[in-house]
Amino acid sequence: MTSENDSTVTQFILQGLTQQPELQLPLFFLFLTIYVVTVVGNLGLIALIGLNPHLRTPMYYFLFNLSFIDLCYSCVISPRMLVSFVKQNIISYAECMAQLFFFAFFIIDEWCILTLMAYDRYVAICKPLLYKINMSLQVCLMLTVWTYSMGFAGAMAHTMCMLRLTFCDSNIINHFVCDVSPLLQLSCTRTYINELVVFIVVGINVTVPSFTPFVSYTRILSNILRIHSAHGRSKAFSTCSSHIIAVCLFFGSAAFMYLKPSHAESLPQDKISTIFYTIVGPMMNPFIYSLRNKDVHVALSKTLKKSVLS
Repeated sequence: MTSENDSTVTQFILQGLTQQPELQLPLFFLFLTIYVVTVVGNLGLIALIGLNPHLRTPMYYFLFNLSFIDLCYSCVISPRMLVSFVKQNIISYAECMAQLFFFAFFIIDEWCILTLMAYDRYVAICKPLLYKINMSLQVCLMLTVWTYSMGFAGAMAHTMCMLRLTFCDSNIINHFVCDVSPLLQLSCTRTYINELVVFIVVGINVTVPSFTPFVSYTRILSNILRIHSAHGRSKAFSTCSSHIIAVCLFFGSAAFMYLKPSHAESLPQDKISTIFYTIVGPMMNPFIYSLRNKDVHVALSKTLKKSVLS
């Protein structure tokens, strides 16, 4: 199960979330439920935005992309994770590298799209007269191309650097996903270049996007506090409060995972942190962005009425 010449690993075993037998079945049903809710919630939000013309604004255009990204990387991670609860989760070298690529691709996309959503709220609240110019359809399309380009470049950098490594000892990955850090721990060749790439990619795709929402919401808060009407302040704050929750959930857990040495030992806290931004976040986002959103409520009501009458 390890090699062609008893030296090079060709298959890995994903150890999963826990090795305690009594927890396997309850956790399987828990994460299966979360996966179903994630798929239904994000597909529902995608359909709702696509079917309602009055939701075709920059804010909902970015939300559409966020739901698409959440749906995709849930499908990349959750099925494999569920397997580890019911049997030994063996994954081939090629499948592991493919999962690493798509995992990195969609995670970086999420970082970027959350940054764009923060910028959209900043322009809407702080520079409303320039909103139609700064957030035109052409600008939104260009920003979307930039988002997916950043994801592709970062994922390619991680995957190509991982392909140059040799795995010749243990093939047990102490995680439920083929991620960079646990794979580096298994390498029997030098990982200096990989650690440098992690530092550069994380620096660009975590530090900068984290700084942008912080600056945006500092300026937004400053503007909101200048509004004399209590109703006006409440309305302005409600348009960005849901995004603040999503940003804190994603960036907080992702920063804990990646802003540390790549050679650091994989700990149970790392798995829990990964669960928050890869499993919990995609499930919560449709609820975070819709529960207090009147536009979504109106769109849902109209869509349901049309389906009943037709």
